[in-house]
Amino acid sequence: MTAVLAATTLLLTAGCSSDDGGEGPAGGGATPGGTTSKSASSPTRQAAEETPPAKGSVKVLRTVATGLDTPWGLAPLPDGDLLVSSRDKATITRVDAETGKKTELGEVPGVSPAGEGGLMGLALSPDYASDHMVYAYFTSASDNRIVRMLYEEKKPPGEQLGAPDTVFKGIPKGFVHNGGRIAFGPDKMLYAGTGESGNTGLSQDKKSLGGKILRLTPEGEPAPGNPFPGSPVYSYGHRNVQGLAWDTKQRLFASEFGQDTWDELNAIKPGDNYGWPEAEGKSDDSSFHNPIAQWATDDASPSGIAYAEGSIWMAGLKGQRLWRIPLKGTEASADPQSFLNGEYGRLRTVVSAGGDKLWLVTSNTDGRGDPKDGDDRILELQVS
Repeated sequence: MTAVLAATTLLLTAGCSSDDGGEGPAGGGATPGGTTSKSASSPTRQAAEETPPAKGSVKVLRTVATGLDTPWGLAPLPDGDLLVSSRDKATITRVDAETGKKTELGEVPGVSPAGEGGLMGLALSPDYASDHMVYAYFTSASDNRIVRMLYEEKKPPGEQLGAPDTVFKGIPKGFVHNGGRIAFGPDKMLYAGTGESGNTGLSQDKKSLGGKILRLTPEGEPAPGNPFPGSPVYSYGHRNVQGLAWDTKQRLFASEFGQDTWDELNAIKPGDNYGWPEAEGKSDDSSFHNPIAQWATDDASPSGIAYAEGSIWMAGLKGQRLWRIPLKGTEASADPQSFLNGEYGRLRTVVSAGGDKLWLVTSNTDGRGDPKDGDDRILELQVS
């Protein structure tokens, strides 16, 4: 209880909206990322890339599954089915992508859900076909950490998860700003988005794991080629990263919750400083890497992102909409465009389903959703 009260005090004294944009002041519409960042691709390289149309489209093809409880992470299996984590129940469930049937694999031991913490991101091992390992990011009683578990499909439902092997630990935890997204990159390294847990000083401290994007080997060691030798830190100066995605050129993008003013979509360059808490949104300080697009917190409060059809697609929690950011290299090629405004409530996670398809997960049972938005579900979308 003492820890919860302390974290809550930090939240209030900072004047800070939650990672979900729960209490920020009203804001205006989207602001495109028109400012060229210091690490943008060269004009020659960008000119050779095909630019998507300025305007896109979204079609909801079907509801895949309903009745989910605080869904957070989503990992597509090789056969097309989906694994989804429950933040508050600390369980992983398999969803049949054709019928919507749900089968609980089991509960992940050691998870300590509270506030915005719990069982969050999921990722499959890059060698999943042979090792059947599922990675998970979760909040424990003392920290945020990453574990991996053997998924044994032949065992009875509820007993299919092996004991968690801790791959990486010591990420600061808080009542808010726990980050939580993990993904294996094209280089088969494990990337993790972390939050500063309400302690803004951690973001600029390169020795801290809070407010960072981390890059690790599958075994949890600092990945070879990281910008700071011997460190897992890949980029810093972040507030709360919950979205990670790569384009077809293997360039990394990340979404980030702002405080009261600007949420961000960033193009990530190894070793760069993204400004928090000195900068929120675009800055005139050349030592900070500017976002490629920014939004008022009421319009976004972004969590998951995915890449499809030349654009980044970004799920908005408080904004209750799906944003499309068309790309030209590492810049936005046109103004962001929103879809599904308020139709499905809060949107937590979006994942590529291949080609022009996306999986989209809602987040109306996380304690901040409106009951009129119903239970949580997975949707299949077609986008352009």
